[in-house]
Amino acid sequence: MDLSNLQPAIGSTKNRKRLGRGPGSGTGKTSGKGHKGQNSRSGGGVKAGFEGGQMPLQRRLPKRGFKSLNKKVYALVNLRDLETFEAGTVIDLETYGQAGLVNELRDGVKILGDGELTKALTVKAHKFSKSAQAKIEAAGGKAEVL
Repeated sequence: MDLSNLQPAIGSTKNRKRLGRGPGSGTGKTSGKGHKGQNSRSGGGVKAGFEGGQMPLQRRLPKRGFKSLNKKVYALVNLRDLETFEAGTVIDLETYGQAGLVNELRDGVKILGDGELTKALTVKAHKFSKSAQAKIEAAGGKAEVL
């Protein structure tokens, strides 16, 4: 078997409908559009979502609030989760994933100060809360911003 004898599966391809090619074709004269009316004309028809003059759905539904296109979403990690690591460990992005602390890395990792830290760790993350940074440094560790 080679590229010269490949064929699509039987029934998977269909000939296109040839419109306006005589009465014997089944789609001659009006080309399957019927007689007169908005949809029979060239360029006829209504725009998507038009409901015949009824107030369209997208205008009937209430709209509230604002979604910022520039919003940053961080994967959050608490200090109590870092207590499982050995003292002196360097915790970087790869380590978070291996420990199962971060499933999806969006705009980065942020360390929050919930819980206590008793070991000296070098923690690398994109952001730190003030309390987290203070607790890491109080335990003798380092908080490095990526």
